[in-house]
Amino acid sequence: MSMITVGIDISKAKFDAALLFPNNKVKTKKFENKAAGFVELIDWLKKNEALDSHVCLEATGTYSEALSIYLFELSHPVSVVNPSKIKGFSQSELARNKTDTADAQLIARFCRAMDPPLWKPKSQHIRELGDWVRRLQGLQQLYTRCTSRCEQRRI
Repeated sequence: MSMITVGIDISKAKFDAALLFPNNKVKTKKFENKAAGFVELIDWLKKNEALDSHVCLEATGTYSEALSIYLFELSHPVSVVNPSKIKGFSQSELARNKTDTADAQLIARFCRAMDPPLWKPKSQHIRELGDWVRRLQGLQQLYTRCTSRCEQRRI
């Protein structure tokens, strides 16, 4: 396994990746958070001889799920970590910079120092069930808001 670690700070539209080399040299790059960006990430890892590197990213729900599954399906070592662990690690480093690039580098350092366990996605039917539950909760909230508005108009 490569001694290079990869930290990814992910958001809805894009993600920042940081390669942390054994000599503490860092390379960063931004990608779109969609299929084309995932392929571009793999090409970038190949180009930097980091294809078998441990990739670590924060658990950000739907934003991180597609990339995590993509990497897992390619048999890539990936860890999805609770954001509070990354925050605690940041505080231990007395880190002050709060940019996406700095966060990606921080996550790569966390990955190297803590060697988090590898992630495995939930089965497809469990993920689909979770999607349905979230949709149902959204509809319930919408129903509650609408009935509240109707009641307010009657008063």
